[in-house]
Amino acid sequence: MNRTVPKIPVVTCALIVLCTVIFLTAPASGFLPGYGTGPGLHRAQAAYFNHWGVVPRTLWSGALRPFVTPVTALFLHAGWLHLLGNLLFLHVFGGPVEMRMGHLRFAVCYMSVGYTAMFCYAAAHSQSAEPLVGASGAVSGVLGAFLYLHPKARVTSLFPFLYFLPLRFPAWAALVFWLALQWIAARSDTDGPGVAYLAHVVGFTLGFLYAWARYRRFRADTVGTPAPATQGESTP
Repeated sequence: MNRTVPKIPVVTCALIVLCTVIFLTAPASGFLPGYGTGPGLHRAQAAYFNHWGVVPRTLWSGALRPFVTPVTALFLHAGWLHLLGNLLFLHVFGGPVEMRMGHLRFAVCYMSVGYTAMFCYAAAHSQSAEPLVGASGAVSGVLGAFLYLHPKARVTSLFPFLYFLPLRFPAWAALVFWLALQWIAARSDTDGPGVAYLAHVVGFTLGFLYAWARYRRFRADTVGTPAPATQGESTP
């Protein structure tokens, strides 16, 4: 199949920049004095996430606006670790996937998978009043697509329990292991604040299925060899 191969993952870069700018200008970063300090800052953060994040129980209120929040919530993050963890995975795995898919298809995959992952989590926790934010579901979809499109790639992983000894594994082994951890954690997930493991599982599965459905006939034509990835234990 002849098609133009993108040379720069512009969508991946744009997503990283956009998430960073939004975080720095949001109350979660603590950079802007206009949001106040102490209890005032905490109230501003809570109001911000309740307005722009996904609050599961509001999805079934009959109003239209809550159905837009899975889009806005994809660009919000609750803290520095949350932001940097997601952007690290997006930087490492997003480029090779975008180079294979092309800009438009990658953007469609990212947004549709991220939206669906958040919606599925909200449906499973329909009575929760805790807002859900972050690109985790969409980034997990990128990991799933990477697994299908670049199964022979190798990644370098750091394991804290092995004194951060860098070990190289096939991408399929590292990502399947990561998915298994998310699934185990998702089974004990609660409605309270924490990591939305179910959104990770749904996003990963949908990203893999999207890549399989769209590229199963052309996987042998995978463009280039992805650079080795450094992956810690922090989940997207």
